[in-house]
Amino acid sequence: MKKRRFIGTRMCLPREIGKGRDLRLARYRKAPELGPKILFFSGGTALRHFSEVLTDYTHNSIHLVTPFDSGGSSAELRRAFAMPAVGDLRARLLALADDSVTGHPEVAALFAHRLSAREGEAKAALEKSLQALVSAKHPLLRAIAEPMRSLIQSYIAAFHKHMPKDFNLAGASVGNLILTGGYLIHDRSLDPIAFLFGQLIKTRGTVRTTTDANLQLEVLLESGRTVIGQHCFTGKETAQIDSPIRAIKLSGEADDIDTLDASKVCKETRKLIDSAELLVFPPGSFYSSVIANLLPKGVDKALAKNPSPKVYVPSLGTDLETLGMTLVNQVQVLNEHLSGTLEPLSSKRSSIDFLLFDSQLLSVSADQVETLRNEMGIQIIDLDLAPENADTQRYDDVKLAEALLGLT
Repeated sequence: MKKRRFIGTRMCLPREIGKGRDLRLARYRKAPELGPKILFFSGGTALRHFSEVLTDYTHNSIHLVTPFDSGGSSAELRRAFAMPAVGDLRARLLALADDSVTGHPEVAALFAHRLSAREGEAKAALEKSLQALVSAKHPLLRAIAEPMRSLIQSYIAAFHKHMPKDFNLAGASVGNLILTGGYLIHDRSLDPIAFLFGQLIKTRGTVRTTTDANLQLEVLLESGRTVIGQHCFTGKETAQIDSPIRAIKLSGEADDIDTLDASKVCKETRKLIDSAELLVFPPGSFYSSVIANLLPKGVDKALAKNPSPKVYVPSLGTDLETLGMTLVNQVQVLNEHLSGTLEPLSSKRSSIDFLLFDSQLLSVSADQVETLRNEMGIQIIDLDLAPENADTQRYDDVKLAEALLGLT
């Protein structure tokens, strides 16, 4: 049986926006190197395949990803080097990499490689694998031509030099180890190595972390409980949170003021935000992927200076971070963080211009639509974004990409 839409008919792309859309898409596909600068605030894996699709239309997309992951292999690196997480940075760079013969697929293959994570794998065997990389005897490193091989080897050697004796190499991402070595070489800064990493694998877009400060995410639940560490409240690695999230902030060893100052975005990141033609808050974990990017000092001001349209694409499926929240609540929280006040705002002061989704996949009540559209002044764009395989947990990547490109 067909699912009922939240209103009588599906709303189409507004005429003033949709005009010439097909011609623009054709032009983007023909010359993606001249495509628009669309900026995405995200983290995690939600946009991994979408990013690959996006490169068919533009090589100028901008991705600001979160460096606050506190679980998995990132936790081991953060423990050992007191550094931000680099896993999401590496994953997005690889998603945008040119894997054709004109790119450097052999470099991407090395960056995507992981050391063995088999249970019972001897520590000596893992160290031997790492030593093969340090000495450039590993087949994946030997496949890379000079001078790139020596450059990459120097970053692996830097990691190895500073690696604690008790470091757990099981399942370690080689790309993360290279990024860590670069982070240490470049005076504990991620931007230089992220730029070089992108050049080495010919990334078709720009990827940066919103900050390279070593901070954690801290949430306050409605129950009054405080949870520190991203992996502790996403529900992906530990027990699920049992109460809605009331607030989120960055946490460090210093007080709140020092922590916020430490997270201040750099001039280059502010320039990236200022250059964007469309600002997108895409599908992903609401607090740890989307809102987390707005927490570093200066992001809200940089966004306020850019008059380009802002669009929110709500996630499908179950997101434990939105427990107890409606779509209106999500937009209100977004507005609060965009304003920098962290205080409840009047519903008439929305900073979000567009809300893009598919009402066949996301159920929204008529009352919410009225609030969003009439009281908050948000233009709702309801399009067919459903994948061919009938998966109701995610949007079709091509349809979503073309819908967003249609807004530029």
